[in-house]
Amino acid sequence: MVSQQRAAGRPAVMPDRDPVIDLARFFCLVLVVVGHTMMVSPVLHRDGTVTTENTLGNQHWFEPVVWVLQIMPLFFVAGGITGLQSWRRLRARGGNASDFMQVRLLRLIRPAAVLLAVMFTGLSLALLSGVDPQVIQLLTSGAGMPLWFLAAYLAAQLNLPWLAALHGRAPWLTLAGLTSLVVTVDCLRGVLPALAYLNMVFLWCAVQQLGFIVADSRPLHPSRPALFGIIVASNAVLGLLVLLGLYSGNMLVNLNPPNVTLLLLGISQAAALKLFRPALVRIASLAWVRKVVGVAGRRSMTVYLWHLPLLAAMSGLLLLTDVPQPAGGSAAWWWARPLVLLGVIALLLPVLALFGRLEDPPTAPGPARSRPAAAVLLAAVAVFVPAVQAALNGLTLGLLGGGAACFALAVVLLGRIPARLTASADRPGGSEPPLPRPPLSANVEP
Repeated sequence: MVSQQRAAGRPAVMPDRDPVIDLARFFCLVLVVVGHTMMVSPVLHRDGTVTTENTLGNQHWFEPVVWVLQIMPLFFVAGGITGLQSWRRLRARGGNASDFMQVRLLRLIRPAAVLLAVMFTGLSLALLSGVDPQVIQLLTSGAGMPLWFLAAYLAAQLNLPWLAALHGRAPWLTLAGLTSLVVTVDCLRGVLPALAYLNMVFLWCAVQQLGFIVADSRPLHPSRPALFGIIVASNAVLGLLVLLGLYSGNMLVNLNPPNVTLLLLGISQAAALKLFRPALVRIASLAWVRKVVGVAGRRSMTVYLWHLPLLAAMSGLLLLTDVPQPAGGSAAWWWARPLVLLGVIALLLPVLALFGRLEDPPTAPGPARSRPAAAVLLAAVAVFVPAVQAALNGLTLGLLGGGAACFALAVVLLGRIPARLTASADRPGGSEPPLPRPPLSANVEP
């Protein structure tokens, strides 16, 4: 199709980036980084032991705030919007589900593989130099927290091709089916607690499906009053479930393993994204906003993966100095948070310079064949084995090393991406086959 268009001399139609989606994802990233600086609070006790406290999570006033600011569902809604459009673009270029999995895996696991390797090397050297094993385990488990999101997001994205096919045939029935699975798991988790982790797939796939509906806007065209009603109704149902004691009112507690409360939040946030779209367009159109969001968006995965390990390392090193350590939740502790945030940003800058380009897809020079489906599937298994183990039993130093090896193996198995499968919208002179332009154009991800 591309060659025919070029031969005819007709410019290809390329969907523009949706600045609202860029802005929403940037907002999610900022909240996550700022929130973690208010949560991580290591404490050195008189007997030499070190523990960590979730200072912000222990504040009673924080529960209603996190109800509003729990933005993880919004990230998956945005991932559904961008992922659906990317899948359709790739299919138009002749790609298949295996190609989609290859591109998605490489985009996410290349930066993660380096993070795991660096963490394993650094913590192993610290252990050999005499650092207390308890401190090593504390840093390992705390710094590895972002990896649960990587596993959940990959699970949703790797299921996207066949879920998109179901969405094309019966969007509401597909969403209802996934919702039924989420509710069923919630009902059985009291009897078999391990079943709760199935919602790491069912729940986030259901929220991703909301993104499909927002992207297409085919199944329903709600008016502004209707969108407002959806927001009120979803939060009212969520409030009722909390009042009945069926779920916690703390959305951090409901996050891992996730439950139906996050689906209700996802419905509310998807409706809010459409309701406030005109205002968000005006904000996203500001020149300085476009510049900041564009720079951050190209390196968002690196920021997400590295900010918490850097925060944990910085906090741990400060315990070894004479710098005053105010008690968590005290006035001095709160006043120190902006300085902590600035410190994390300062540490992120050299990390971005060194490892940021790992987010760029490694494209094969010249014509290249797609990777065999068996290699892509084996790479997915290599990624999920340590990720599932960490989710169920916690991250240890040994698992950190094994995870780094598995992720590196997956990168080798996936190889390089054929040039025809990468989005060329960002490259000068690139052209793409035309696609139907939906009412809400979504950002094309490599």
